[in-house]
Amino acid sequence: MKTLVTPLIALVLALPLAACGERPQANDPAADTTLGQKVREATDVARKQLAEGNISVSKHSGAKVEIAPDGSLLINDAAVPLDAGQRALALRYREQVVAVADAGIEIGVQGANLGVRAAGEAIKGVFSGDTSQIEQRINAEAEQLKARAAKICDQLPALLATQQQLAAAVPAFKPYATMDQGSIDKCRDGQVELP
Repeated sequence: MKTLVTPLIALVLALPLAACGERPQANDPAADTTLGQKVREATDVARKQLAEGNISVSKHSGAKVEIAPDGSLLINDAAVPLDAGQRALALRYREQVVAVADAGIEIGVQGANLGVRAAGEAIKGVFSGDTSQIEQRINAEAEQLKARAAKICDQLPALLATQQQLAAAVPAFKPYATMDQGSIDKCRDGQVELP
């Protein structure tokens, strides 16, 4: 019964997507579905903002802490004076935060694509009567996606080290350097907690 229920639930969930012209592409897991393309378009805007705008690096005690693309450190919109070494640390920290955010964005796009492909597979399985391999294929793709998401956590120790260096070099930043080993551990346990 479970084998039939899963595709039927997926079918019900997929009908609105089908009505919107969604074309799942089960043969090429790397290809964006129509929904994935829309998600990618939206995330491209976010990526551009990350690259060109100030990025928030702390939400501690209501303070607004940002690093500008040129490495300027802003606390509540006021620039903190930095020497060349401090600015280089701020830039490195910014680059690492952007890399983590970018990896998260890409996982989100891949997750949207997987959802659409899973719905398409379920629909095909229901109509063809061949549902035996669907769950196995989708679960395998989901596990690959989960493994890629876990690699984001592998970037956090370097981010933590840079954050600590920046906090040591720029005392004004120290109260906002709240990431610690517990943040990395939570990430590895599947809980999202980034700086």
